Amino acid sequence: MFARGFKSWCETTALLQRKAIALLPTEPLEPHRLAKHLGVDVLGAEQVPGVDGDTLRILLKEDPDSWSAITVSVGQNELIILNSSHSGGRPASDLAHELSHILIGHVPARVDVTEDGLLILNTYDKGQEEEANWLAGCLLLPREALFEVRRRRLDDMAASLEYGVSVAMLRFRFNVSGVDSQLNRSRGR
Repeated sequence: MFARGFKSWCETTALLQRKAIALLPTEPLEPHRLAKHLGVDVLGAEQVPGVDGDTLRILLKEDPDSWSAITVSVGQNELIILNSSHSGGRPASDLAHELSHILIGHVPARVDVTEDGLLILNTYDKGQEEEANWLAGCLLLPREALFEVRRRRLDDMAASLEYGVSVAMLRFRFNVSGVDSQLNRSRGR
């Protein structure tokens, strides 16, 4: 699935990005802070100049689950547009996912506009999406943070609220990180 060493690279990159913004590995990451450090502007859909009310109604009220976030590259500048109708831990994951594409250096997908104004995603790379998902999880919940959650005996809801992520993201990271298995092995000794 991933190139050899990619998962380790993600854990290391997450820690380096946290260090760059003076954040400990066990502290919650506010993705907007990382975006600012990376020089990436972030807007909610309603903040994008020139988007009319009908379009916003469709994007945010009539079909809000059809999209989460998009990164727009203009020259060397990146802008991330978030679906501001989402709540809970989803916006943090969405922003971390888009920042991950940038950190990894993915080539942006091509988007075209139809004659009637609909956006069509012309390229989609499943591998890039999976890589961005993996790095986003590491950025939000590095292994050290997961160990801290277990050390403090936080339940899933309390931990997800503290770290600003969904319970699903927290459980995913515990499942794939091997933290629980490692702790169980060390307790068994």
